[in-house]
Amino acid sequence: MQYLIFKHALVAAVLLAVVPFFAKKGAEFGGSDDAGSVMVEEIKGEAYEPWFTPVIESLTGSELPGEIESLIFCVQTGIGVGVIAFLMGRFYERKKWEDKEEEKK
Repeated sequence: MQYLIFKHALVAAVLLAVVPFFAKKGAEFGGSDDAGSVMVEEIKGEAYEPWFTPVIESLTGSELPGEIESLIFCVQTGIGVGVIAFLMGRFYERKKWEDKEEEKK
């Protein structure tokens, strides 16, 4: 039963990743930063100007390459996933300990 659920979830994840590329052929996929800048320009009627410069760009004096930005984003994601997995494990183990203590009584 679990294998069947896993198989369906895997197929759904692959379809969610692949279908958009074929549904809108020739479409440009941009990030939310670009969409936000365009929306601000439409509303205000003038170009969007950021409020501050990122700290790392200020320290290096230049814009970070895309590969470095991706690396930093992946490290941030890994740390977040690690924290969430740790907390879920703690909750699971606490539940097991509570169940064992309840059985002893």
